[in-house]
Amino acid sequence: MTAAPAPATPTSAPAPAGNPRSRVVIASLVGTSIEFYDFYVYATAAVLVFPTLFFPNEDPTASQLSSFVTFALAFFARPIGSIIFGHFGDRVGRKTTLVASLLVMGTATFLIGCLPTFSSIGVWAPVLLAVMRFAQGVGLGGEWSGAALLATENAPKGKRGVFGSMPQLGAPIGFLLANGLFIAINAAMPAGADGTPNADFQAWGWRIPFLLSAVLVIVGLYVRFKLVESPVFRGVQESGTVAKIPLGRVFRTSWKALIVGTLGMVATYVLFYFMTTFTLSYGTTGAEASPLVPKVGLGYSRGEFLTLLMIGVVFFGIFTPIAGMLADRFGRRKTLIPTTIGIALFGLTFQFWFAASQGPITVVTFLIVGLSLMGLTFGPMGALLPELFPTNVRYTGSAIAYNVASILGASLAPTIALALWQPDGNIFLVGLYLTIAAVVTLVALLFVRETKSKEFADA
Repeated sequence: MTAAPAPATPTSAPAPAGNPRSRVVIASLVGTSIEFYDFYVYATAAVLVFPTLFFPNEDPTASQLSSFVTFALAFFARPIGSIIFGHFGDRVGRKTTLVASLLVMGTATFLIGCLPTFSSIGVWAPVLLAVMRFAQGVGLGGEWSGAALLATENAPKGKRGVFGSMPQLGAPIGFLLANGLFIAINAAMPAGADGTPNADFQAWGWRIPFLLSAVLVIVGLYVRFKLVESPVFRGVQESGTVAKIPLGRVFRTSWKALIVGTLGMVATYVLFYFMTTFTLSYGTTGAEASPLVPKVGLGYSRGEFLTLLMIGVVFFGIFTPIAGMLADRFGRRKTLIPTTIGIALFGLTFQFWFAASQGPITVVTFLIVGLSLMGLTFGPMGALLPELFPTNVRYTGSAIAYNVASILGASLAPTIALALWQPDGNIFLVGLYLTIAAVVTLVALLFVRETKSKEFADA
């Protein structure tokens, strides 16, 4: 029995390794949906409840900043996860590593839902929250790359862009699941007329989305245990070209790809976390400054703004696979470069569009445009980043690029936005920050060679 090491052109039948295309799509999509659900549950809670439950002894702005610091912590953990899971993904295989990353992320999320708050154990509450948040980041650090490789290494010829966009769909789906659940809980436990949080929501309602992650993880594990190894990786195993130390090899042989891949993702991350985490904070802050909340926002209730945000995220989901199809037809660069220019221009509109919004129609239009751009830039990345690296370091290389970009683009984005947000509600500098990030990404994309036709069965 000899297996060809280069099954890069599968037919309409199941892939040679035994993975039907439908199973590949579902496994890559379900896993990342669960992972992003876990991540967004935390992001939402970091805005809505963690400042008061875990950092109550600080003024409101300091509490929010402290909450955002724990939010950022996971981004610094993600490169560690990319190194750990990338090592085993390039040496042992994609399937086993994907299962492990899902378990780490899911367990950490479930345990956050069990944590006592500051009122129960004092300073140990934020310490334990930070530990669990770090574990979340480690798990996600290995998840995305494995899912992207699962999709692209099993993709039909000429379809890596659209197949690579399938794990990207996990981002909007996870967001809709997480925040849809928060909206339902908020409807059942509404805030008071003066905006005072519901006592039941503060006591235990916020825990429900974290605890339900256990159910989603079981579903994800079931799907992934039915997979067999990627045929492209099997070819590397059978040819004896598995990298002994993938981390060292990728820095030695693919350092240019690491740089352009990392910088090429910066604008994507800044855009997404501005459009979700920051806009939620700005949108739900009072329309008038007060001693309690010294900055001006749009003054929407939590439920109202989350509903508007979810409408925008639907367009994120729609444009993600559209971008994958465009990347297959026209190329990765020809799709991403115009999109990045659009992001740069969009950043200049923050003050004159979002901050000056006169009603929900204007707000939701702003969110739709921003999150549509997010789909157009995020979709092709599921194919582009894996294509920058050879098979024997592809897991490590794409994971490091993706997750280091999260540090540069997303880890501090909400905190920086909070600092640039002026007390009178002016957010021009927030948008300008996005524009600068887009320029950085645009320069990186100009140095990326077109990878649409790259052969995947390389060593």
